[in-house]
Amino acid sequence: MRLGAPVFGEFAGPADWAAAHVAKGYRAAYCPIGAGADDATVARWAEAAAASDLVIAEVGAWSNPLAPEEATRTAALENCKRQLDLAERIGARCCVNIAGSRGEKWDGPDDADLTPATFDLIVASVREVLESVGPERTYYTLEPMPYMYPTSADDYLRLLAAVDHPRFAVHFDAVNMINCPERYYATGALIAEFVEKLGSRIRSSHAKDVILRKAALVHLDECAPGEGNLDYATLLRELARLGTDTPLMIEHLSTEEQYDAAAAHIRKVADEAGVVFQ
Repeated sequence: MRLGAPVFGEFAGPADWAAAHVAKGYRAAYCPIGAGADDATVARWAEAAAASDLVIAEVGAWSNPLAPEEATRTAALENCKRQLDLAERIGARCCVNIAGSRGEKWDGPDDADLTPATFDLIVASVREVLESVGPERTYYTLEPMPYMYPTSADDYLRLLAAVDHPRFAVHFDAVNMINCPERYYATGALIAEFVEKLGSRIRSSHAKDVILRKAALVHLDECAPGEGNLDYATLLRELARLGTDTPLMIEHLSTEEQYDAAAAHIRKVADEAGVVFQ
């Protein structure tokens, strides 16, 4: 298993960027360049990563392929195709997006999102992206979300079967599936079930945490690793079963100091759990 996170600072080039990861003890990275880069530029960054034994975990394709407005929807699908192509060219383990929402907010809930019709739209959009790009090295994946497919391991199994494409795989974000008190108080069981059912298809995963506020109605907030209730010992043990190249990517923090603290917490739990990072 490989830990990764964003790195901060100005870099003279790919080698400096890779060295900054090594200096932090990271062995996985987010994709450092955009889809507009030419093949020679992409190759230089890929070579620098390989020379430092750094895996490029994922290329983000953050957009809404299910948007109600046709122009927004079309632009999102084209973005997914460009980003998947970038993942293919740079040798990333996956390209990742969310499934999308039928509502106005690209990553927000809508009453149509968890319906059979929307499930079918997701299948169609994923197939369109994959069939247009035809990746041979990388994979297209969907990040789980609390209120849009996939919200669980079983949702993901249904999507894998429905899409039925060898280059459609799995992205794992345990926190995003904690959408009720039952799951909040049993995060270890949720993690173990997900890895048991989908482990061989997981290409990348996210590291963050979740806290249930003491309010009259259910109120769950994302927080930094170690500040919530996620069973990190189980997460690390389960991911370690998947092989040395499986990335765990810290996300959604603001400063270098916050990322350093999150990495320190994860490494401390790993030591206690007998898990060794690559």
